[in-house]
Amino acid sequence: MNITWHSHAVSKWLPSVVGLHLALACHCAFADDDKRPIPDRNVLLFITDDEGTTLGCYDDPVAQTPNVDALAADGTRFTCAFATTASCSASRSVVLSGLHNHKNGQYGHQHHFHKFATYHNVVSLSLPRVLADAGYRTARCGKFHVAPEPVYHFETTIPGADRNVVEMAEHCREFLEDRSDDRPFLLYFATNDPHRSGKTDRTSKRELKPNLFGNLPNRGSYPGVEEVYYRPDNVVVPAFLPDTPETREELAQYYQSCARIDQGLGRLVDILKEAGLYDKTLILFTSDHGMAFAGAKTTVYEPGLHVPLVVRNPYESQRGVVSDALVSHVDLTPTLVNFAGQLDPKTNGPKQWQDPNSFWRERGVAVAENRSGGNQFRGYQGKSWLGVMGDPEGEHHDAVFASHTFHEIQMYYPMRVIRDRNYKLIWNIAHPLEYPFASDLWAASSWQGQFRQGQQAPYGQRTVGEYIHRPEFELYDIANDPDESHNLSANPGYATHLARYKRMLRERQKRLEDPWIVKWKYE
Repeated sequence: MNITWHSHAVSKWLPSVVGLHLALACHCAFADDDKRPIPDRNVLLFITDDEGTTLGCYDDPVAQTPNVDALAADGTRFTCAFATTASCSASRSVVLSGLHNHKNGQYGHQHHFHKFATYHNVVSLSLPRVLADAGYRTARCGKFHVAPEPVYHFETTIPGADRNVVEMAEHCREFLEDRSDDRPFLLYFATNDPHRSGKTDRTSKRELKPNLFGNLPNRGSYPGVEEVYYRPDNVVVPAFLPDTPETREELAQYYQSCARIDQGLGRLVDILKEAGLYDKTLILFTSDHGMAFAGAKTTVYEPGLHVPLVVRNPYESQRGVVSDALVSHVDLTPTLVNFAGQLDPKTNGPKQWQDPNSFWRERGVAVAENRSGGNQFRGYQGKSWLGVMGDPEGEHHDAVFASHTFHEIQMYYPMRVIRDRNYKLIWNIAHPLEYPFASDLWAASSWQGQFRQGQQAPYGQRTVGEYIHRPEFELYDIANDPDESHNLSANPGYATHLARYKRMLRERQKRLEDPWIVKWKYE
């Protein structure tokens, strides 16, 4: 196995007295002027690609996910966790920066001709940079999909294994078992599953063939993986999708890919236990956004933004907690920085904050670039939910905000969302345009099967035409209409509600420094 090791300064932790162990038990941190890392506070951030809450612990009767389920039983399962955008690069930038993508500058895809990138000055808040500065050794394995690399730099790059998540986990063994470096670690483990692949199941008898979602053709199996195969007749068709043969065939492939992810998590847990690290490591399992079907991915509807979030904190005494607190992906970095004892409560930023302009000048990199977009990057926009984990009645946000602008560069369609426990308002800023499609979602048999029938063909809670042509505002009574089937924005009886949530949205945009707030004035 070839692991790329980058140079780093090894920060040694010196043993402390019994009082330190008491501090660990109550989640206390060192004094602000103490720059040593807290020992035995390792972090494993496990993020999947396009996975909804199709997990046994989220009451899916079909999903076979025993390892995630076991993690939930021994940790906390968040039922109201949301991505801020259902687009891969943009979402990952939020996860790793604690800033909304309209703030950090990663408006859409990083790769190929799309070429979106985070502002250089986000380096002062970036999760791997902050923890490295705090004395952590950092590594990533699998999908990266953010830019520039120096902003989100990990000391070690571990080779992935495409769709074999079990093999990916084995590639991490050397890093996890390394006893030559006594620093705590951050491992960012990012799968390609269950993202759609470029191949379809040619054995299907239907004209429109289902995507394989990374599965091997002809019921093949990856080495070390016990593939779980699903019958189309047995899968659960969510309300946002049409219950058609094409949809069921694609869901069967999707479920299989999700089952493979679970086995990869199980292997990582085994490695941690064998190395004596399991009870010294916070494990966080989530997805960048919802499943890769039209109606979820690239949208701000619930299936696109609602994500699994399962966390096991070994220092939390309350286990098997189910939390209904409203939490967001923008909270992940400040939470993990807090777990590491490095969150400054006064600034909601790193204790050892590094001036980004000095950082780049010292290296002679990006000196003449637009490094900030006029933004200041002193504190996070999200907030830590570490204290909520042991409290099933604990509250966090009063409302969550989403800000989608691009997926692919061709897909300009800015949307802004405010959602609390009662209502959800979507502002389709570019509503005169037809809703744009990601290339893989457009080609999906589940979509094409309905699209070819015409604008009036049903597609989940909408028609094909309603899905493509969006109104300016969508207001949903989310408490009583979780499937977002009745848009109340044009209903006179909800005019007061609409006005209230518009005000809430504008206020949140102003607070979060969203440039698209100007669209209220002149468009």
